[in-house]
Amino acid sequence: MSLAKQIRPITYLKSSAAEIVKEFAVNPDPIIITQNGEAKMVVMDIAEYEKQQEALALLKLLALGKKEFAEGKFSDAHAFLDPMDD
Repeated sequence: MSLAKQIRPITYLKSSAAEIVKEFAVNPDPIIITQNGEAKMVVMDIAEYEKQQEALALLKLLALGKKEFAEGKFSDAHAFLDPMDD
């Protein structure tokens, strides 16, 4: 994905909203919208957004687990599994 090819002015968003939605079926790359030459927002396909949110949630869980491990907040597998044998 080349971001340079996905940069559009806000006037493009205003005049081409329906076309943008159709284009996402073929090219799900996000579109960067500029205002006065400055990037202001990103428009993206909902399915891609949901995938991104799921990946972000997983990364947050991994970071939390790493932090808890570093703080010694863990137990070994036997201590965790033994109560389940009852």
